[in-house]
Amino acid sequence: MANCELMAGCLFFNDKMQDTQGVGALYKKKYCLGDNLDCARYMIAMSLGRTAVPENLYPNMTDKASTMISAA
Repeated sequence: MANCELMAGCLFFNDKMQDTQGVGALYKKKYCLGDNLDCARYMIAMSLGRTAVPENLYPNMTDKASTMISAA
């Protein structure tokens, strides 16, 4: 799979969030450089727009993303 097309402006990928090292590096490999369709940040950006993505949302928080999308 190709890199996520939203990486350039992604706060998570660009280390603007706390704890993007360690486990965060694994998230980057899995979601940003792998299957971005399972990324909570990507899900919200595609459904509600990039401005709707909470700054503190981690890629694995798909339950929160689904709730936000359903509520919109």
